[in-house]
Amino acid sequence: MSWPLGVTGVVLAVVALRRPVEGNDAELARGWAATLAAQVETGEGAVWRQLLGDDTRRINLTYVLQPTTVRSASAPAAGRLADDGPGAVTLPDIVTYYRSTRPMRLVVTGAAGAGKTVLALELLLALIDSRKENEPVPVRVPLSRWDTERQSLPDLLQQRLVEAYDWPQELAASLVRQRLVLPVLDGLDEMDPLVNGTPDPAAPRATTVVRALNTYQHGRDAVPLILTCRTRHYDALTASGGIVDAARIAIAPVDTADTRIYLADRALDAAPWQPLLDHLATNPGGHLATVLSTPWRLCLTATVYHHDGEPGELLTLPDADALDQHLLARYIPAAVRTTPNPRSYSAEDVHAWLHHLTTYLDPAGTLPATAPAGAEATDLVLHELWPLAGRTRVRATDVLLSAITPLTALPLVWTVPPWAAGWVAVVISAMATVSGTLALTAGSPSSLVNPLGTAEGRKEVALGIAQAIGGGLVLGYTMILFVDELPFNVSVAVLAGIIPGIAFVSLSEMMQEPGVDLVARAVIKSNALAGIPYGVCAGLTLGLPFGLRDGLTTGLAFGLSSGLMAAPATGARLAWRYVAFLICSRRRLPFRLGLFLDWAATAGLMRYSGPAYQYRHRELQHWLRQHPQPPSTP
Repeated sequence: MSWPLGVTGVVLAVVALRRPVEGNDAELARGWAATLAAQVETGEGAVWRQLLGDDTRRINLTYVLQPTTVRSASAPAAGRLADDGPGAVTLPDIVTYYRSTRPMRLVVTGAAGAGKTVLALELLLALIDSRKENEPVPVRVPLSRWDTERQSLPDLLQQRLVEAYDWPQELAASLVRQRLVLPVLDGLDEMDPLVNGTPDPAAPRATTVVRALNTYQHGRDAVPLILTCRTRHYDALTASGGIVDAARIAIAPVDTADTRIYLADRALDAAPWQPLLDHLATNPGGHLATVLSTPWRLCLTATVYHHDGEPGELLTLPDADALDQHLLARYIPAAVRTTPNPRSYSAEDVHAWLHHLTTYLDPAGTLPATAPAGAEATDLVLHELWPLAGRTRVRATDVLLSAITPLTALPLVWTVPPWAAGWVAVVISAMATVSGTLALTAGSPSSLVNPLGTAEGRKEVALGIAQAIGGGLVLGYTMILFVDELPFNVSVAVLAGIIPGIAFVSLSEMMQEPGVDLVARAVIKSNALAGIPYGVCAGLTLGLPFGLRDGLTTGLAFGLSSGLMAAPATGARLAWRYVAFLICSRRRLPFRLGLFLDWAATAGLMRYSGPAYQYRHRELQHWLRQHPQPPSTP
């Protein structure tokens, strides 16, 4: 009777969890879009605050419409970031400007540090704030993540929802298919390296992007989008063409009056700032006013001198390069000094760790310190960092850890009946060998999600349970046939299959809504947790029959060894490889690397980009690569 009742129970559990979905695809997609909008607002709002120096004061950027060599969208001649600045409002703010553009395709260009990402984020957040139910959700996508050889733009958008906001594949595809995702494509200039220090007009990856955007249509209409790119790169790339049906704007240098207002607003004590502010007032067209006309340098200046120091010393610096070197040398010490630092990171360690991570962003592994910034990648994804410590070294450490883990069950050999000791030792040794062998591979991230949320997931659950039951039957009958004096019967064999199946279905209750974890290191945590069902099912499958026959210790020996093999070698493969990487990087990186990078994001040195960490600004990343040791400062 146990066999029919067990199978019936499992089938009923699966059927009960397959709840019917009501409503058509468009209605469902609109409901999910509202959820996505809230997630994007939370995640990108944090990035926006980091780019502003964890302050609410912002620089009211202005921009002007640029002529193009291809068919352009119609748009106002000029605009400004917001309508809450000083003086009469005579220019449209960025949201009004974008909504009046026809078609709604906008290309934002500017010099390095001009505020392109800040402007794009301001537009993204304002669009979400005023969004109606049927309007698309703006989602920022770093273009450096686009595999232009294998992915279309819809594929890229779907990947972004999955990676950055933890959406199931099927729901992400539905949102993209219903045109409810507005692509905010950040960093066209970051796709190809420079050639002899200048942008490459051929730029194969960026050229592919331009072609893809020009064919990105909905019926006969061009689909709305927002794109950012440095001016020099866009000019070189689009000398014979560009994004069709798009309005191109160029961010203007910050006016000296706005510079003075911003610095005065950020100051805690006005007295030390007065010499610099007076100089800017009397020399609005001077060298220093020109150098401080970019949001990046302004924010850098405000951060370095926020709590102490003499901003007036900037008056002695001869040019922009000298000012950059002066400020960047003081940026990390200032961030460490002014940010809550519960783990007592020193400025020297922070500099050394961040420098070491820049070497991972060298795609060819051969960049000299003097190589241009455009030759570097930008994204630091934790589970992809392991080659930084040496591929062979990390793989060997991973194999050793994976093989040792099941061997921790060996002491149980002395607690089992004498006849079973040999079998237990052989099984544990075999598990160690298998685990070490599997450690040579590292697959895609896996995490605890709801497998019953899609038709494909439900089929996989049903198939997994059927396989578990079938495997239990085969295992039980094999033991009956080949192991003498083991009175296993059909009930035990079936139970060995049904128990893991029930455990698997129970784990489906540990589901999470899309986007619960927006922090970059959540990928590693989820992958580590994903090893639990593999370990539990493997342990129950192998340990249960022996436990029923010869007691708890025998079952525990077999179950523990198989669980310790299955958990790291299958479900938590990437997390285990990440641990091996950290062990191999002890002298170059902190062991709790994710925790440190989260702190660095709080300190304004790094920023989040979905599952990746990025340096606060490309210029900071480039400077750190050039300086393995912190420069001495007076």
